[in-house]
Amino acid sequence: MGCFCSKTLPPSDLVSDQEPGTILGKPLKDIKKLYIIGKLLGEGSFGKTYMCKEILTGNTYACKSIPKSKLRSKEDVKTEIQIMDHVSGHPNIVQIKGAYEDKKFIHIVMELCSGGELFDKVVNNPYSEKDAAGIFRSIVNAVQICHSLDVIHRDLKPENFLFSSKDDNATLKAIDFGCSVYIKEGETFEKCVGSDYYIAPEVLERSYGKEIDIWSAGVILYILLSGAVPFKTHDDIRQGKLDFGSQPWPCISSSAKDLIKKMLTINPKKRITAAEVLEHPWIKSEAPDKPIDNVVISRLKQFRAMNKFKKLALKVIAEGLSEEEIKGLKTMFENMDTDKSGSITYQELKIGLNRLGSKLTETEVKQLIEAADVDGNGTLDYIEFITATMQRHKLERDEHLYKAFQHFDKDNSGYITRDELEVAIKEDGMVDEDIIKEIISEVDKDNDGKIDYEEFCTMMKSGNLQPQGKLLDIH
Repeated sequence: MGCFCSKTLPPSDLVSDQEPGTILGKPLKDIKKLYIIGKLLGEGSFGKTYMCKEILTGNTYACKSIPKSKLRSKEDVKTEIQIMDHVSGHPNIVQIKGAYEDKKFIHIVMELCSGGELFDKVVNNPYSEKDAAGIFRSIVNAVQICHSLDVIHRDLKPENFLFSSKDDNATLKAIDFGCSVYIKEGETFEKCVGSDYYIAPEVLERSYGKEIDIWSAGVILYILLSGAVPFKTHDDIRQGKLDFGSQPWPCISSSAKDLIKKMLTINPKKRITAAEVLEHPWIKSEAPDKPIDNVVISRLKQFRAMNKFKKLALKVIAEGLSEEEIKGLKTMFENMDTDKSGSITYQELKIGLNRLGSKLTETEVKQLIEAADVDGNGTLDYIEFITATMQRHKLERDEHLYKAFQHFDKDNSGYITRDELEVAIKEDGMVDEDIIKEIISEVDKDNDGKIDYEEFCTMMKSGNLQPQGKLLDIH
């Protein structure tokens, strides 16, 4: 097991007195005495990542700063740091430099990967199956090292692979171990984690092991070779039917399709392992050097553009949620949790909803519990309750979608024009001019050159793999 980055502790004169109740169990530190914090690099659900420069050496790194107020639990961030330290040292995994804590934040300082996300680089360079096999070998190398060290990543997706630099021979590295866990032999997990499109069927059934990473990697390979996702809904994932009939699949080698089938096998016990993937003929020698069809590059550009625009819109929605809204949800949970056990039972939810004037039937209340109860124990803990309600707040409430639409529609014309999209994208630091054209062409279903509200809503709601059944529909 890895240590908590003790090898990177700063000199003692930069360390404040040990304060009780620290999350990392170490003295609080003022990170600004160690690093100059620079520009924002990215933003996730629980934190922001900045470029930073070490004052002592002048070396540049990335710093992920996580507000303590947003932590689901103290153990989650401790596990993330411990796992990063544990798997550190492999070329295809981002290296951790140190972890620091101040009064408001946990800061994880790590290697700076400045070459962009997996698909950012791919779409700007013509590539062949042989090139794709080289890229994919790096992905599976990272999975193999994690699995050999008894770690599951649990959130493999293209955005979580960055190139070390913009050089042609840059190394691809796995990042973001925020969902990762240690696994013992024979152990299974129930918590539903992961991202749209990449979730394995056994995650939906809430009983899974390390094989889920192989499934997610298989989905990435399918997208890399076709520019399209293999599965769009929970039912698609559960059935696992692969489309190898449409373009460009007739032109893709049978060896590549064989590997994808073996990785996207429904039964995890029959699924190929990371070590076996690395020994597969397509990876080792059979991938042809014939260029991938241009239609794949075009699709990948659209796929990447849509992801970025949706993330930008979600950021606008999230920033529009007031502290009062979130505080209100916390108060609601505490009021429903009448026995102060830290979780809400079916009975407590039913009584609480009735008190709020809800007209839901007993069956519908049970469906609410089933839909939101990610760990499957029959009750809702605080995080499950907030997650379920926030999903509705963020995506499915028309007023939030409309506010986000208005944010982009600067002149209140009822449309997001090319110019307005360009302004929004440049504000967010996305300077790729092609992205604007790609977003318009993908979202603009009536081909009038602009995005209306209906088209915007369709984009925001498509591909969101929500739990089956209703989510909590309460204010």
